[in-house]
Amino acid sequence: MDHIKQFIDANKQRLLDELFELLRFPSVSADPKYKDDVLNTAQYVAKKLRECGADNVEVCPTAGYPIVYGEKLIDPAKPTVLVYGHYDVQPPDPLELWHTPPFEPTVRDGKIFARGACDDKGQFYMHVKAFELMMQTDTLPCNIKFMIEGEEEVGSNNLGIFVKANKERLKADVVLISDTSMISMETPSLETGLRGLSYIEVEVTGPNRDLHSGVYGGAVANPATILAKMIASLHDENNHIAIPGFYDDVINLTDAERKAINQAPYNEQEYKDDLGVNELWGEKGYSTIERTGTRPTLEVNGIWGGYIGEGAKTVLPSKANAKISMRLVPNQSSDKITELFTKHFESIAPPYIKVKITPHHGGEPVVTPTDSVAFRAAEKAITESFGKAPIPTRGGGSIPIVALFEAELGIKTVLMGFGLDSDNLHSPNEKYDIFNYYKGIETLPLFHKYFAELSAK
Repeated sequence: MDHIKQFIDANKQRLLDELFELLRFPSVSADPKYKDDVLNTAQYVAKKLRECGADNVEVCPTAGYPIVYGEKLIDPAKPTVLVYGHYDVQPPDPLELWHTPPFEPTVRDGKIFARGACDDKGQFYMHVKAFELMMQTDTLPCNIKFMIEGEEEVGSNNLGIFVKANKERLKADVVLISDTSMISMETPSLETGLRGLSYIEVEVTGPNRDLHSGVYGGAVANPATILAKMIASLHDENNHIAIPGFYDDVINLTDAERKAINQAPYNEQEYKDDLGVNELWGEKGYSTIERTGTRPTLEVNGIWGGYIGEGAKTVLPSKANAKISMRLVPNQSSDKITELFTKHFESIAPPYIKVKITPHHGGEPVVTPTDSVAFRAAEKAITESFGKAPIPTRGGGSIPIVALFEAELGIKTVLMGFGLDSDNLHSPNEKYDIFNYYKGIETLPLFHKYFAELSAK
């Protein structure tokens, strides 16, 4: 442990400067105007892997953005860890809500504010620097492979193709991912499951053109009004999702499992204060912890139609649109849920409008084992680094490729994140504590150490 802290202390500013350089790349995979920036980010990641001592580093082309691969194989008899991360980020919009420019990292109160600071540049780069630490101190105890992609924020559509074509190259004993969160730095935790995802766009069309609302209002159905009514009907009075068959495959937790999950520290008033809300909302009969980690949800991610510019324009819009995401729990299928949503939404459409439904991307829910060598290694690493054992939790987000790795590579994943739920992921003013960044670099070498030791027994 001493050599780890000595390395971090001796390189603190450089470790931070390199992360800042990475954060300055506006690697937004969802917007084609950032294409060159995304490609340049991949080259930067490859450069840093080479500098740290990785072999066979390659920027692997795909039909979309490239995947950066690198490895250090020290002994075929030793176990192999496959580190996954992503260098692409969410769009920074709305820009006017940022206190400082999203791609100019700024430190305030010990926190790094920048798009991608936590999701996932700050977190995956901890692994790169932890690798450098182990190489510089000659303490790398196992083989390590890196696969850092550039399309996670748009569904990882090309990652599956790459994984299937490179099974031998990616062969490993465990996948290690830091793209999740902890309860807090005072209460460390390890996520043991993730929800799946079905992401859909809907378009409602009424008249063949925008109309004068004075001339035609009251005679023609307004698509924005109809869309709002259709969306509102997707939840009942108890905030259950009102799509027939939606819950058919959900495996309900036992009373003992629910009790264990709700033992995690939680202060409802602090939760509300942090979000600036007076009351919480959700599915009746479940706690906030259960709603955000173990229950499926349906949320509107965006809705638009008609005139939204400055001033007034009295228009009855021709079209209205919405983007909707559904988070899924174990045993639910993203394809099945997408189909159920599509059929239901079409069935509730009144005859005076037309509906178009476009599925975007999805992913399957996963539960990771807590009795594996890798999970026990993560527990031991966090316990040593934080001075207390981590609490197992369920994550509310989705990382679709976790199920893919298990299906194609036959290996499980350890979710070893160092972010916080309050880090404004996907929001303006995304942040990542400098303490968390250094703590990750400190803890990850311990994971490799214990994984090698426990695997040898």
